[in-house]
Amino acid sequence: MSRFFITQREINFINDTAKELIKDVIGQKIYYYPISEIKSKIHDVYEESPEKIFDNPIEIECLVQYQAPEVRTTRFGTEKYFRIEAYVHSKDLLDKGIELFEGDFFSFGSVFFEITQAPGSDIIFGQIEHGRFLTIKGTQARKGQFKAKVFGPTSETHTDDDAVQDTFVQQRGFKENKLGETADVRELQKNGVLDKPISKPKEVSSKGDSTKRGASSFYGDE
Repeated sequence: MSRFFITQREINFINDTAKELIKDVIGQKIYYYPISEIKSKIHDVYEESPEKIFDNPIEIECLVQYQAPEVRTTRFGTEKYFRIEAYVHSKDLLDKGIELFEGDFFSFGSVFFEITQAPGSDIIFGQIEHGRFLTIKGTQARKGQFKAKVFGPTSETHTDDDAVQDTFVQQRGFKENKLGETADVRELQKNGVLDKPISKPKEVSSKGDSTKRGASSFYGDE
């Protein structure tokens, strides 16, 4: 597409629209575990880290293509093996200063995955400097390979407080919402093309259930 028609303003609009869909409508997320370069000790000879130490997980909003687990039968019985693909918005990663690499780990639900493929993102209208989504392919981490605290939502069969997500809060370009800092940047707001929304980020929660029957519903201006 010609740069005469697709200018930086259009690129910003495309990025902001994608962020709105992911952060304000869909609400899927993964937890990314970055390796701590400071805490992980490097072997003097091999210049590798035999025991990797990870920093606190980072919540990343994305689109997840969930695949039904493959069931394998071994001499010890049956086991489930998971593989998923996650589509992470390139500009959002850039705004947050996050880079994803093969060999890194993330969780979705109660399963931990190793990134086995993290190709470069597709580009917007042929403009090489503007990425759209980064596709990462995750394979379930082997038992004992990676252990960390599990963050919900996980499954309604679990009894943890965060096993089922009953509250979803939008971000809408605000630095903070009721859940804390968002690190959400909307370029058109940042550049003064659009004003920030008059109403604050909305939420879907039990507060919006006027029937008091335990359903999560749209709730006002919180």
